[in-house]
Order: sequence, then C-alpha cells, then structure tokens
Amino acid sequence: MHDSLVLAPTADPRIFLTADGRRLSPPADWVRLAPGDAALTRRVKLAGPSWAVIEKKGRKAFSKGLWAPAANVQAVRAALDAERSTESYAKKRVSDVARRERVQADYVVTFAQEVLAFLRFAPIFAGEARTLAERVSAHATPVGSGTVARTKRISVAERAEAAVIAWMRHQTTAYDNLAIPRIKGKRREVRRELASISRAVLDLHRRDAAHGARGCPLCTALASAPRAGTLSDAELDDLLL
Repeated sequence: MHDSLVLAPTADPRIFLTADGRRLSPPADWVRLAPGDAALTRRVKLAGPSWAVIEKKGRKAFSKGLWAPAANVQAVRAALDAERSTESYAKKRVSDVARRERVQADYVVTFAQEVLAFLRFAPIFAGEARTLAERVSAHATPVGSGTVARTKRISVAERAEAAVIAWMRHQTTAYDNLAIPRIKGKRREVRRELASISRAVLDLHRRDAAHGARGCPLCTALASAPRAGTLSDAELDDLLL
C-alpha cells in the first residue's frame, strides 16, 4: 500500500483510483504536496514512498499533487530551504535564469526566420511577411504557451509552418465562431478544409503581383490589432495526418 504509485483523482479529494480500478486513500500521516516546485517534488519522491495524482484530459496529463509521509515532506523542505538560502544558490539561480532567457531569445529569432522561410512571400509583400512572422512568433513562442512552437515532436521548420496555418485559421477564417456538429472527425475535416483555404491565401502573396488588400483576409487581419489563436497538440495531429 505504501509503494510509489501513480493514481487518478476522484470526486473525493482523499480517494484515488489505481490503473486496475482499485480505490485507495492515503495513510493518516501522509500529506499532499501541491504541484509547482519540481525540485521539492523530485526529492520527496526519492525520500520514500509517494502517490502521484495525475488527471488526464485527452492527450494531456495534469498533476494534482503528490501524497507522501508528512515527516519526509517536512525534512526535504527544510533541507531544500536551507540550500536555497545560500549565496551560491542565489548566484546559480541568476545564472540559470539568464541562460534560459538567452536560449528563449535565440529560439524566437530562429522561429521567426523559419516562418519567413515558409512564407516565401514575393518582394512586393515583404512588409506583410515581416508583420506575419512577428505576430506568429510573438504568440507561439512564449514558454508555457502550449502552442505547436513549444513541441519537440517535429522540427522547427515544421513547427513554423503549423503555427502559421493555426494563426491563419483563427485570424482569417470564421473558425472560432463556427457551430461544428459533434460528429467524430467533423472538426478535423473542417480544420483541413480551412488549412487548404489558408494555403491558397498564402500562395496569393507568393506572386509578385498586387491584389486588392480590402478583399484579402490576410491583409485585413494584418491591418487590425492582433487576436489570440493557438494550435494544440490535438490540432497538430490533424495537420500531420
């Protein structure tokens, strides 16, 4: 009973389900460690038995906390607090933050370059290409954004292409307001149809010939203030299939 387990939550905050459907409650001397401190959680797991409570929603999994003996949690937290209070830890923390910021800044530039490479707009639409690359990159690249730009499943070039198509779907089509029937595969079908339309609009800007900006959904979207629009892992699967 006191093994390290991965359990699913129930409506009762102190009852959890095993993979085979058994219902378990933590021992009286166990406490819940809230998610959010990865180092603390990792060390508590190493200190002894624990139960990780994970809620699955579709393809995603969300931590609902870790249950472990109160004595283990208190001892590990005290040791970690002491370690974090040292000057050497503070210096390392500053260095780590600076390094992550550099990595993120480099990635944003790389991602924007890949977006421009995918767009391949004609010289006459160079300004539109830069604006589109800036908007897609600004929306898609932030850490924790949950967009396709943060996935490791495909190359950066493929992420850039998928992010542009997602931006086009949300910004230049009526997708967000469509009443799509709750029929299996219907939403995927609609996304693919809209992706085809979006690619045709992009192709229009790869020709070195002017067109009516007022009648172009992309030119209209770029002339207006940015709006939100993301591509989830599920939507990514639709594009890859």
